[in-house]
Amino acid sequence: MKKSLVILVLAALLLSLVGGVFAQDDLSGELEIFSWWAGDEGPALEALIALFSEQHPGVEVVNATVTGGSGVNARAVLKTRMLGGDPPDSFQVHAGQELTGTWVVASRMEDLTSLYEANGWFDAFPAQLVDQISYEGGIYSVPVNIHRSNVMWYNPAKVEEWGIEVPATWDDFLAVCPTLQEAGVVPLIVGEAWTVNHLWESVALGVLGAENYNALWTGGLDVAGPEMVSVWETFGNVLACSNINDDAAGLSWQQAIDSVVAGDAAFNIMGDWAAGYMTTTLGLEPGVGYGYAPSPGTSGMFIWLSDSFGHPVGAPNPAVTDAWLTLLGSVEGQNAFNPLKGSIPARIDAVGAAPDLYNTYLQDAAA
Repeated sequence: MKKSLVILVLAALLLSLVGGVFAQDDLSGELEIFSWWAGDEGPALEALIALFSEQHPGVEVVNATVTGGSGVNARAVLKTRMLGGDPPDSFQVHAGQELTGTWVVASRMEDLTSLYEANGWFDAFPAQLVDQISYEGGIYSVPVNIHRSNVMWYNPAKVEEWGIEVPATWDDFLAVCPTLQEAGVVPLIVGEAWTVNHLWESVALGVLGAENYNALWTGGLDVAGPEMVSVWETFGNVLACSNINDDAAGLSWQQAIDSVVAGDAAFNIMGDWAAGYMTTTLGLEPGVGYGYAPSPGTSGMFIWLSDSFGHPVGAPNPAVTDAWLTLLGSVEGQNAFNPLKGSIPARIDAVGAAPDLYNTYLQDAAA
């Protein structure tokens, strides 16, 4: 990835895959997979489950999804279960502090180092990603993908109809706002609260640049300094060109994207799970049915996050959990999942193994 990588990540767990042949074909019992990939985000997970069921027909898979964008609701349910001694067999978690700063430091996750060694994953996954799922010498999840967070989505035909350019900076965006408002179009659409927080991250990166943005999260930037004053001023001006005071609180991220596709709104800032939604659910072609660009001011920069799965201490069926994680870490598993999800594989060799599975957007994201 020839871009500046900017904080946030993911991971998942895996065990024994040799030459694509699973040794555990006699497995039985139940596999409960806990995630927030419900509804429009479900097809990618369902593809993985179908592949797992083909390889392990004796295992009953329970798809325990909890609805709610960004996993807010799921994390609350998971906390109750983990603290109550009722862990699922495996659960979705973002790489980074969401994993290591919670369940890992509390000694609630199994160390997967032996799985990584057995499967050669140290060479398969980027070292920076492995670092984000590691703690005090152990590795605690298996990453299934990498999402890009700082993407601006739009309808190419509508942008042409309105006679505007896709903004390269936030100043460019603010300059075109009056034109869009006069046309009765929402310049930038946002949804429920977490999507506004998501927007803030892209605004901050666009204003600060990669070095200062990373410094912000590591204590190296004065939060009351002039750089951050500029971030908040820009963010306020951007929100003034949005629907924040109208219907935002009642919109899911999918509904915000729907407004862009319909031409009721010009732009939306969202992670590239939106590409998965527009491609897999809406049946749109990238570059035709929907357009994409780095969020203003972030060309060449990549805010990334990674979804992963781990092995909780006390998981009811450890061997089945390991088989699930092994599939997730395989080229076959990652190529079944990511083209539908709108993400690129966490494995560095997966796209090259089956490039035709990945559309124009995903090829660009992986470049």
